[in-house]
Amino acid sequence: MDSATSDRPAARTPLGRSADNGLKIVVVGGFGVGKTTMVRSVSDIRPLNTEEVMTRAGERVDDVSAIQGKTSTTVAFDFGRIALNERTVLYLFGAPGQERFWFLWDRLFAGTLGAVVLVDTRRLADSWYAIDRLEHHGTPFIVARNDFGGPRHTHEQVRDALDLPEHVPLIDCDARSRPSSKNVLITLVEHLHALSTAQESS
Repeated sequence: MDSATSDRPAARTPLGRSADNGLKIVVVGGFGVGKTTMVRSVSDIRPLNTEEVMTRAGERVDDVSAIQGKTSTTVAFDFGRIALNERTVLYLFGAPGQERFWFLWDRLFAGTLGAVVLVDTRRLADSWYAIDRLEHHGTPFIVARNDFGGPRHTHEQVRDALDLPEHVPLIDCDARSRPSSKNVLITLVEHLHALSTAQESS
């Protein structure tokens, strides 16, 4: 997906000195679902990207049939930061999507309070591994289906395909849009808060 968007402002508000609640968030999902695009679109700072140009050699091990036109790929992780308000800051880590880099995921999950599973509804099966690893680590997550303009599926159909529990939020987004990506992150933080409140009251 093209990361350029008219929703992205020319300048971002600098992080205030009063911010004291920093949360590590990981954005995961299959190859080419828009993780780098989301981190770029929403970050208050110039994001750190570890992208390399895709080569014909890489095409032998990565399935690129559904992502024609993709010319670069993340080989370690993306990093960005966004202040949701004066006191809450999210540190965003975008995980690499190719299977050959999945060994990095467990280290990225260390210290993570929550995750966004970004999905392309044309390739839902590519999201199964991400959900499995998050459940294995006991990491709370939400699912955001990125708009690629493909066939539409109801939320119920996506839940069934991914075997998502009812308490896991499922929302739509456009990873190119800063407001849309920010809404995804707000939804995750609200989900984490709800889980924390439920644990405290139990």
